[in-house]
Amino acid sequence: MSQVPQHKVIFDTDPGVDDAMALYFALAHPAIELVGITTTFGNVTVEQAASNALYLTAITEREIPVTLGVAAPRHMPPHAPPDFIHGGDGLGNLASRVPTSKQLDPRSSAQFIVDMARAQPGEITLVAVGPLGNLALALELEPRLPQLLREVIVMGGTITEPGNVSPVAEANIWNEPHAADQVFTAGWKLTMVGLDVTHQVRVTLSMVARIAQHHQHAATDALLHAVEFYARFYTGLYAHIAQEPGCFAHDVLAFIYLVQPELFVLESGVMRVATDGLAVGQTMLNRRDFIAYPQAGWGQGQAVTQVCMQVDAAKSVQLFNDTLLSDWLAA
Repeated sequence: MSQVPQHKVIFDTDPGVDDAMALYFALAHPAIELVGITTTFGNVTVEQAASNALYLTAITEREIPVTLGVAAPRHMPPHAPPDFIHGGDGLGNLASRVPTSKQLDPRSSAQFIVDMARAQPGEITLVAVGPLGNLALALELEPRLPQLLREVIVMGGTITEPGNVSPVAEANIWNEPHAADQVFTAGWKLTMVGLDVTHQVRVTLSMVARIAQHHQHAATDALLHAVEFYARFYTGLYAHIAQEPGCFAHDVLAFIYLVQPELFVLESGVMRVATDGLAVGQTMLNRRDFIAYPQAGWGQGQAVTQVCMQVDAAKSVQLFNDTLLSDWLAA
């Protein structure tokens, strides 16, 4: 599978079990070069997110800069991290961690994004799988960022699938809706990979167990432990997952879209985010752009978002499995 990486990626993340799954997919896939990991609050505190990113990369012996990002939303009180889903440490409450000495890059996550985009204009894709505060701050530091980044892929939101924190809202967007609205209206090439497709793709616990057995490595052992915890949450919530324990492939799908976009069916239109009220965090796609709505905020000439609405689930799962089974870990 050796090839020159086609995609230079900054991974904006709040690890998180599915974030760890996505991180290891990105490290294992030969077309992806991770040039930095920027962390945010969300599944855990930002300090824990940074600690997890440092740990997960250190045990794979990868030298990737990790930065500390935003700790809370700017325009609303923060929500408590969902420790019942990801564990108090975000990785299913690991019993122990292999000692590592890796340190944070001293820059803020927003500054790191700006610095990298300026240094390599048009080359870097940003894959964001947590609340979008880092990206919103980076936009304020560098208004030309939409022209400097190659592409932005956001795991978050939902259009027709019910939400996971309210009937209409997905967690990443709900955690910082003001930042999300700022990001969706900024004008870059932006694709949303939301619950409409992530709820179609399941990774089974038995698959992750086979991956861990194949490698017998600290990294895949940690991943298996985390997925076991995560799967217990989903097994208790969804009858179809209880029949074959596992979890949704939320964050992994952002990277699968990056490397194999042909697996997805997309719609496009103006996207806005509800920032208050009962529908806070709702991602609203204008699917009728021929209508001149009297409601402000939907006028002509606004930025357009691509939205993943369907996915080839079987091929996505097979790609995840094959990639993680490949020879990507140091002995």
